Amino acid sequence: MKTTPIDETHTPALKSWVESANQGTDFPIQNLPLGVFRTSGSGSHRIGVAIGDSVLDLRACLDRSLLTGMPTRVLSACGDETLNDLMACPDVERRALRHRLSHLLRAEGAQVTAKPHAVEVLLAQREVRMVLPARIQDYTDFYASIDHATNVGSMMRPDNPLLPNYKWVPIGYHGRSSSIVVSGTPVKRPSGQIDPTAAGPTPHFEPTKLLDYELEMGIFIADRNELGAATPITEAGSRIFGLCLLNDWSARDVQKWEYQPLGPFLSKNFATSISPWVVTTEALAPFRSAAFHRPAGDPQPLPHLRSAQDQALGAFDVALEVSLSTRSMRWHGHAPVKLSRSNVASLYWTPAQMIAHHTSGGCNLNPGDLLGTGTVSGKEKASRGCLLELTTRGKERIELPGGETRGFLEDGDEVIFTASCTREGFTRIGFGECRGVVVG
Repeated sequence: MKTTPIDETHTPALKSWVESANQGTDFPIQNLPLGVFRTSGSGSHRIGVAIGDSVLDLRACLDRSLLTGMPTRVLSACGDETLNDLMACPDVERRALRHRLSHLLRAEGAQVTAKPHAVEVLLAQREVRMVLPARIQDYTDFYASIDHATNVGSMMRPDNPLLPNYKWVPIGYHGRSSSIVVSGTPVKRPSGQIDPTAAGPTPHFEPTKLLDYELEMGIFIADRNELGAATPITEAGSRIFGLCLLNDWSARDVQKWEYQPLGPFLSKNFATSISPWVVTTEALAPFRSAAFHRPAGDPQPLPHLRSAQDQALGAFDVALEVSLSTRSMRWHGHAPVKLSRSNVASLYWTPAQMIAHHTSGGCNLNPGDLLGTGTVSGKEKASRGCLLELTTRGKERIELPGGETRGFLEDGDEVIFTASCTREGFTRIGFGECRGVVVG
């Protein structure tokens, strides 16, 4: 598996002429995440780079010849309205763009700088509206956290929480790409058929009473494989363009009734929220880590899911947090309450294994396709990534400021995901936020 190199763009001493990028932000010059925005005065979408509290407009950079010398495909992609064409570029060309962006934004030692053009190419993040970063044609959600699978399985099968296939194959289901929304989009409480053991002798069609969030990482696909051509595990890591936060909202009472025998349907297809900024694999190079260490007795992955390099560096050390703010809390000025914290590195299956398995039967993945990791949970209760786990299906309610409690989400609740990467010798980078307010 080819890994992205750590290079001078990751140097902690680098500073930006954008002062807010040097002050403990999610978006220092070592990050340079990509997203798509529009301004209030224009309906067109443009690709931008987050730097501190600002956005570098790549189309404006093109207009001022600040990207001259970049590969032709990169130049064309930077003027597009989505990241899809950039995701389709070879990784060496994407790295060349990262180096140019780093120079454009450096305070010192830049080969070419955007500073003299700041008025034309830089906008305040508060003045733009972020939209989905790509045309997402397909979306697949996995179930890659063994702690999450064990916690949920224990509620249904206390003596045998994991199904026999879990340690052999990355479990996933095909989600609904049309209902993926960008952070900040309100989430309407869905209706569906409710498990009759909760609703009465026969199922009823009604709004879900057990609305939940799922703390996940999203994986955007780079490049494509042809239909019928599998991506080997040794190449699967290079198919990752970047990561974002992902909330796979879930109606647990609907899910319980419908998921057998074919899996989730209405309980998952009403909304999936993602953060607007995609943190690239180039930015994440210093934060790679070893894959989950399988304890003695667990089977080793089958050959199409195993490579030495993926085992050594196939995971991402990304700390995740979820917070909750109720309508009453906001009214009374209370800050959001942190509910849990987990880490993507704890996943049983690596992103490369998910990609290798997804394509192993000949399925073609395309640039801009999105994979979800599934809920990321840890072994401790404080690291459980959804309310189903945290409250043991609503039995152990969470206490909130002002005397409120929650088993599941109520109308007016806002769920907030954040994430960051830290490692000694490197600058901390973050992912921004993934927010969503529940509406009736």
